Amino acid sequence: MANYGQGESSGKIILMGEHAVVYGEPAIAFPFYATKVTAQFETLTEDVTQDQLFSAYYVGKLIHAPQALKNIKALVTHLKQDHGVKESVSLTIESTIPAERGMGSSAAVAVAITRAFYDYLSLSLAHETLLSYVKISEKIAHGNPSGIDAAATSSHNPIYFIKGQPFEYFTINLDAFLIVADTGIKGQTREAVKDVAHLFEKDSHKTGQKIQQLGQLTQKAKQAIIQNNPENLAQVMNQAQVTLRELTISNHFLDLLIETALDAGALGAKLTGGGRGGCMLALAKTKTEAQAICTALEDAGAVATWIQGLGVHTHV
Repeated sequence: MANYGQGESSGKIILMGEHAVVYGEPAIAFPFYATKVTAQFETLTEDVTQDQLFSAYYVGKLIHAPQALKNIKALVTHLKQDHGVKESVSLTIESTIPAERGMGSSAAVAVAITRAFYDYLSLSLAHETLLSYVKISEKIAHGNPSGIDAAATSSHNPIYFIKGQPFEYFTINLDAFLIVADTGIKGQTREAVKDVAHLFEKDSHKTGQKIQQLGQLTQKAKQAIIQNNPENLAQVMNQAQVTLRELTISNHFLDLLIETALDAGALGAKLTGGGRGGCMLALAKTKTEAQAICTALEDAGAVATWIQGLGVHTHV
């Protein structure tokens, strides 16, 4: 057994299909490498009898970690018990993924912890095993997770998914850059989901048409990605934003940032995730254009921005 192990994971972004996925329409999620989590395990000296946690939220004995970190506590307990690890360990977590922004923060932490633990034991880790451990943590964090956060934060490829069906991974080789901007406001997913359900009750035909439209746009987005057609993808993103706004999922600040990105030269822009806060996305043709859009978004009040190349430029 090594005395040290390290694991990493990325954030995640919903590109298309948010909210519509609840009603059986497809959605697309991306691993988002511009944000990440690193976890490290180390063996503690024999005189230390309790596992220790070092993180931005809490430093101290793992057993005394606050309720908000109950999922991490449970995951470490399962990993140690399942592998017969008796000695005390220290777990250090570093993350650049903002919490409660729809970027898969809790799943990414669980992915990084599990990878770090297997590295600590010098064991290879099957993807199915990884997802099964992440599920333990996610059930505590979210009750009944879809599994998409776990899949996307541990993947190298975009995922096309429909509720109740196996995830479909596909490759991305798009000559464009994705910009993500954080509003600094916690996403209001639960409230937005309730309000869309209420719209369904009031006018099921009209609301159903909008949901179907979002599903069709997701299918078009997948084709645009596969065919390396950023202009088509941008058009689809813009159309999706109009529909999401009609479903009351956007808010004034998201609308302002989306308008700002388009005025600054973005090909397309939309909200991502639960809405009414959280993050927005924009698509740019070049890195230079992407950087100019980021500056404009920050000037307009975005608290953070990130850029990710989409396939062709992933490692630029």
